[in-house]
Amino acid sequence: MKYVLMFCETEQWEKDWEAMDQAERDAGFAKVQQWMAEHADKITHNRKLAGPETATTVRLENGEPIVTDGPFIEGKEVVSGYVEVEVADLDEALRMARTWPACPLVEIRPVLM
Repeated sequence: MKYVLMFCETEQWEKDWEAMDQAERDAGFAKVQQWMAEHADKITHNRKLAGPETATTVRLENGEPIVTDGPFIEGKEVVSGYVEVEVADLDEALRMARTWPACPLVEIRPVLM
């Protein structure tokens, strides 16, 4: 089965990340690279997304598209990247998500064929 694991940052996580010195951030990046390498046989795609301030949202209001700059909602969490994985089942995707070493929230969704 294919799943997408979406990595979400929180406001607090972002503040903590920005407060780190470069050596701490480098160590964080190294942990992410290690995680990616450990799961490389299951990862089919992965991307880091630009920040939420770069988003453009199209929302339908009364059947009319309204285009705005920024994310759809004023949220406390923002998707910062994702991987698409090919795994046996949700349990395997959950095992991967539980070991994610970076931002504090991972949302898992099946990919519909």
